[in-house]
Amino acid sequence: MEQLLRLYKEWKGCAPFNIEKLAGAGSNREYYRLTDADSNTIIGVVGTSRDENHAFVYLAKHFEKRQLPVPHVLAVSEDESCYLQSDLGDTSLFDAIRGGRDAGGRYNLAEQELLRRTIRELPNMQLRGARGLDFSNCYPQPEFDQEGVLFDLNYFKYCFLKATELDFHELKLEANFRMFAKDLTSENMDSFLYRDFQARNVMLKDGQPYFIDFQGGRKGPFYYDLASFLWQASARYSFKLRRELVFDYYQSLKNYTEVPSKRHFVNRLSKFVLFRTLQVLGAYGFRGYFERKKHFIDSIPPAIQNLRDLLALGEEVFPYPYMLDMLKRLTQLPQFAHTEESMISRTDGLKTIENDVYQANPLDGPATFSKYDGKGPLVVRVFSFSFKKGIPEDTSGNGGGYVFDCRSTHNPGRYEPYKKITGLDEPVIRFLEDDGEILDFLKPVYKLADHHVERYMQRGFTDLMFSFGCTGGQHRSVYCAQHLAEHLNQKYGIEVKIQHREQGIEQVLKAK
Repeated sequence: MEQLLRLYKEWKGCAPFNIEKLAGAGSNREYYRLTDADSNTIIGVVGTSRDENHAFVYLAKHFEKRQLPVPHVLAVSEDESCYLQSDLGDTSLFDAIRGGRDAGGRYNLAEQELLRRTIRELPNMQLRGARGLDFSNCYPQPEFDQEGVLFDLNYFKYCFLKATELDFHELKLEANFRMFAKDLTSENMDSFLYRDFQARNVMLKDGQPYFIDFQGGRKGPFYYDLASFLWQASARYSFKLRRELVFDYYQSLKNYTEVPSKRHFVNRLSKFVLFRTLQVLGAYGFRGYFERKKHFIDSIPPAIQNLRDLLALGEEVFPYPYMLDMLKRLTQLPQFAHTEESMISRTDGLKTIENDVYQANPLDGPATFSKYDGKGPLVVRVFSFSFKKGIPEDTSGNGGGYVFDCRSTHNPGRYEPYKKITGLDEPVIRFLEDDGEILDFLKPVYKLADHHVERYMQRGFTDLMFSFGCTGGQHRSVYCAQHLAEHLNQKYGIEVKIQHREQGIEQVLKAK
């Protein structure tokens, strides 16, 4: 700490006005927020490993030259035991998406957008960041290789697998580990592998992602970081959201390099997801089983579920029969039995319910429900109008509903006897129904409306709007609006409000 203060004085010319120690990360590095008399802040870092500090400082300066979103290094001590960097604030991506994570993976649209921004920026960091980078400065090794892969797989074996007391043949498992390591390192690896790419290591400044804690990075395949980020066990991303984010990454990757086919990409990514899952289980085993840290113990069940989902891909993706058999037996151990979790409400008020009216794929995970669910009862509003005077305005705030164009049907307004009467009058009704065209027009409308009303009633929504337009808003649109309103009121017993706008007629069909 004394050396950090000395470095600050040399850089600033005076002592800091205030010093605040920040919460530590996974390493032994210490972080401090140093504030001057004008309330300007910077971050001071003290690390126990000179090589680790050197790696961060070198990479940060290199990335800044490549105009990547990283902190600016302001000053470094002579022995590289400490350094000063710009302050990116207190909001990490991990904090910003807490609501969705705490609600079991129900991320709202704003949280999903932050995830998309981050994942789209990752290829920029990996590919542009690798250009001109001297990987010999990386710590603790310059490149992702078979030896490193085997180290992590054995870390899983000794710190997690053996702690479960599962019986396995060590030599057979080691042989499959070597096959797995060879496959993971079989492609050209010319990108920057972040190594610890997770939501905690992304800071948000003015809504834009900035990357920190990349000092463990090295030369390697870009699949690794994508797997690390999207299969973070505690994040609980749904299958649907994860798939969309993979696609966003794949599309962004095209801006920086020639991409493999989607089939090849997904196959390779799956192998890295399995590797990363075993790697984190090793860390969870050591930090949880041996160091007894609750956060890591709590992270084991979702990581096991990730493993369970991966193993369903089978030997076509993972051609390591003994390892797959052993991992399947691992997921079937009583202590890892899958339990259904109860729905957790979001703290921001988005409602969750246990009885979902939709039948979704189990891989999609739990859904986030609209805050309008369960308000009921449903009231349907039906309008007739003239297209010449514009579509009726929706006053409910929901943005409107169905609009049907009746102008393809035979128009009574072209004939003198009907010019002064409307679609509510018997002569017009007879004219429209004589050739049956209007009845055929309404058949699919009824079917569509029935489905929509039934679903809205199931979900407890309060408002639904149908509008029918024709040339003058007098004959065809009036007929259709009136008949749909009466159909819905009679079939479902719900309240229906009718407004024939151009005729100045309003009517309410009361709920039964």
